[in-house]
Amino acid sequence: MITPSRIPLPPSVYADTAVAPVATPLLDVDRTVSVAIIGGGYTGLSTALHLAEQGTDCVVLEAQEPGWGASGNNGGHTNPGLKHDPDQIEADFGPELGRRMIDFAYGTTNFTHDLIRRYQIPCEARQQGTLRAAYHEASAAAIESTARQCIRRGMPVTLMDREQLREVTGSDRYVCAMFDARGGDLHPLNYARGLARAAIAAGAAVHGETPALSLRRDGTRWRIQTPHAVVHADKVLIATNGFTDDLWPALRRTIIPVFSSIAATAPLPDEVARAIMPTRPVLYESGHITVYYRIDQHNRLLMGGRGPMRWINSPGDVAYLMRYAERLWPQLKGGAWTHGWNSRLAITKDHYPHIHEPAESILISLGCNGRGVALSTAMGAQLARRLIGGASAQIDMPITGIKPIPLHALWPVAVTSAVIAGRVRDRFGL
Repeated sequence: MITPSRIPLPPSVYADTAVAPVATPLLDVDRTVSVAIIGGGYTGLSTALHLAEQGTDCVVLEAQEPGWGASGNNGGHTNPGLKHDPDQIEADFGPELGRRMIDFAYGTTNFTHDLIRRYQIPCEARQQGTLRAAYHEASAAAIESTARQCIRRGMPVTLMDREQLREVTGSDRYVCAMFDARGGDLHPLNYARGLARAAIAAGAAVHGETPALSLRRDGTRWRIQTPHAVVHADKVLIATNGFTDDLWPALRRTIIPVFSSIAATAPLPDEVARAIMPTRPVLYESGHITVYYRIDQHNRLLMGGRGPMRWINSPGDVAYLMRYAERLWPQLKGGAWTHGWNSRLAITKDHYPHIHEPAESILISLGCNGRGVALSTAMGAQLARRLIGGASAQIDMPITGIKPIPLHALWPVAVTSAVIAGRVRDRFGL
């Protein structure tokens, strides 16, 4: 048997300030369950919670610990919607499914914050809104179009001009933004640990340091080999996102595992923190390469964006984020940056989440495309419905076939080139 090695959490602010983890011992006895879930991020944990709430016995198999990956190391934004605009979603999937997708995706933040309140998860959750901001006219036109589409559908969305943005961001960088009141933020690792605790309390089993080594059909059930035990399950959910491997044929080649990086300041003095995002929305920029940021409940500025396509461990590894923050707010110059970290998220070729059913009783969900906090939480309820009800249980996202990305082996070079090109285009407003 292979003995799993425990890898420490990335060196983040979250790891240094998190609540104690819930006990998730490695699996060392064979189990037979109705549903086995591979992956202990938000998708897997939320699905386990919603299954257990309905009396379905399930087990979560996590290679490290709940929240070790991007779920516990992201920017902490709860943003509504999908990557594509509502009109584009309806054009791609038709008026009936398209409308359901829009209603679902733009409702994910309310779903998530309601769940946090229901289970009293201590994760510093706030719902102060999301700003999607433009600093040149090309992006401004796109934002205005998105806002009009949302407003036409009755969403709580408003457009802000340069003067309004100067007041709400403390910077004169932006020409316009779309404000969605449903957005918010939270402490990602505390949230992951809280989801795990809620799922276990509801009756789910969650096992850390228990990677799935192989998956195959064994009679009427699926057989999952782990380092110290075997799980037999009637149904299986694969929810490995940016850490997807070759457990299921060709699945790894359907996503691009991209690193997203964050740099964090030390807690800022109150007078500085009050001048930066004073009403505490979160913000992400509209551009070819997204920069996103927020002020947390301890006055830290957390700046996120694309960094090296490798693991990092200090703010110096993403110095461009620190320089950019000082461009937005010159009063930060000379201040202390204490943390720099990253993790892998999954990008799909079409920028939609991918749900697959490649075999009987196998369900796969991956490809959050940078919107995973709220989207994957709400997706858990949808996936639980499908796992319980089978093919007759309708969900609000399309179920598609597995389609590997051509020339997938070249993704590290392609991503690095795209990031460089995107930064150049954003700088010159192209």
